[in-house]
Amino acid sequence: MTISVYVALALSLLAAVLVPRLATRLAPGTAVRTVGWTVGLSALASTWALALLAATLVQEAPLLIEKAQRHGVLVSDPVPGLMAVAAVVLLVAGVWRLGVMLSRHRSLHRELRALSAAAPPGELVVSDSELPYAVAVPGRPGRIVVASAMLRLLDADERRVVYAHERAHLIHSHHRWCAVAEAAAALNPLLGPGRDAVAFLVERWADEDAAQQVGSRGLVAQSLTRAALGAAEAQRCARLGFHQLAVTQRVLALRAHPAPQCIGVIAVAVLLAAGLAVFAGDATFDFLRWHDAVAS
Repeated sequence: MTISVYVALALSLLAAVLVPRLATRLAPGTAVRTVGWTVGLSALASTWALALLAATLVQEAPLLIEKAQRHGVLVSDPVPGLMAVAAVVLLVAGVWRLGVMLSRHRSLHRELRALSAAAPPGELVVSDSELPYAVAVPGRPGRIVVASAMLRLLDADERRVVYAHERAHLIHSHHRWCAVAEAAAALNPLLGPGRDAVAFLVERWADEDAAQQVGSRGLVAQSLTRAALGAAEAQRCARLGFHQLAVTQRVLALRAHPAPQCIGVIAVAVLLAAGLAVFAGDATFDFLRWHDAVAS
């Protein structure tokens, strides 16, 4: 188990570093799915590996080993005690961070739903606010909340861009991909680059969808720039919004030609995912064999 469990942990680190960087060579929609699946599987594999390490620390393990050795069966503890203790600490910390993340998400979702609950029926909700923002609120039905200050900043065509962008978030359930990536990073902080990549890529995905809807990538870039400049004049802005993340990079991407798909990136992600599954499974079988040996 020792080698396999550490290889699974190492592969999760490699996936965290490699896949988000390679994902820039994919169309945003494909990149979100690729990075999302990779960081999700990496989090599961690394958490399971830590659980296997921690499981060797059960109180019965030394007694089972001593019993086996009295019967002439040479069995050793597969994991140093200090390593098992460290695994327990990391697991507890990961679960605590996950709980904090889920609590924060629930609080924000309640806040956004309350903002739109009192509005008349319909997808669009106009909030009377001097802080320019626009945000998609997932749910049944999903709604788009736009501040009156944002509407005053933009002309009619630019408003169409904002609506199309936020509608893309709802249509493609971007909140779910972000939640998976954030949960993965909570369980394993080394997956933070994957979480950040997904947060950026869902915005790029929505930008490209909006460009298709309005028929102009330049108009989307212009709308982003105007919204960001208007928000910069305010002292603070909403936690979520059309103009909130990596505006410069998004505008540059919209001004450039769309990058061609690179199938090799998907192949690398698939190979890493397969490796994680294989070594996590092998570590599990090793643990079960060790347990059977000391229990017999």
